[in-house]
Amino acid sequence: MSKAAPCVLGIAPHCGWAAVVILGGTRAAPRVLLRERLDLLDARLDGSKQPYHALEGRPLPEAQQRLARFVKSANALALEALRTVTHSARALNGEPRAAGILAASGRSGATLAATLASHALIHSADGNHFRDALERGCEALGLAVTRVTRKELPARAGLQLKKSPQALAATLAMLGRELGAPWGADQKSAALLAWLLL
Repeated sequence: MSKAAPCVLGIAPHCGWAAVVILGGTRAAPRVLLRERLDLLDARLDGSKQPYHALEGRPLPEAQQRLARFVKSANALALEALRTVTHSARALNGEPRAAGILAASGRSGATLAATLASHALIHSADGNHFRDALERGCEALGLAVTRVTRKELPARAGLQLKKSPQALAATLAMLGRELGAPWGADQKSAALLAWLLL
């Protein structure tokens, strides 16, 4: 068996799940090793899909206790899901070295009380809850983590990969054709982020 080649995870998180694309190859010739959906939802915890929404209106001490349970659960689920996909990548002769996580552009509250006092901050916090769990899972597996916002990803990728938007889109479309469906916006963004980090 030949020596494992470095590969990179690109992750597009959502509330309760994430799309992940693992790329190997080179910047000049990226190739998809794996495309998966990571389940980050704990059916045993009511409200775990949108934890900050579930905490809205609750007394702060109760909210803190429930949030600690949500964080512990999301961390465990993220680590297990990431452990599974990195093991699968190794079975395909890839050696995961880094991960990119698509970040949101929204603000974060300075404290839990401040977050729960603002519906806009609650939305941001729900998304960041899962991003943070994924980042902790990646770090626990020894992967270097980079967060890039969806908004800045195309320009940053074009600049660093030295490709036009049309050339980036053409390569992403070709990668998707080789795999088949699903290859939507989440998979394309995750793949572009992984490509940027190759």
